[in-house]
Amino acid sequence: METVTLSQIVEKLAPELSSFLTKRELAINIVLRDGLAVLEPADAMEIVQHSICEHQREAWLQ
Repeated sequence: METVTLSQIVEKLAPELSSFLTKRELAINIVLRDGLAVLEPADAMEIVQHSICEHQREAWLQ
């Protein structure tokens, strides 16, 4: 298991997305079962989508 920030995932696999994410979203910690080295671009897109949804849900609850 490896803990990385969303920004690390984006920088490595989908740098074109970085301008669409806030600093707060990029700072989200993500726990990867098999580590960053085995992620594919499609995995990165799924993680980004899920992270944004979770971040928005938290904003609604506040």
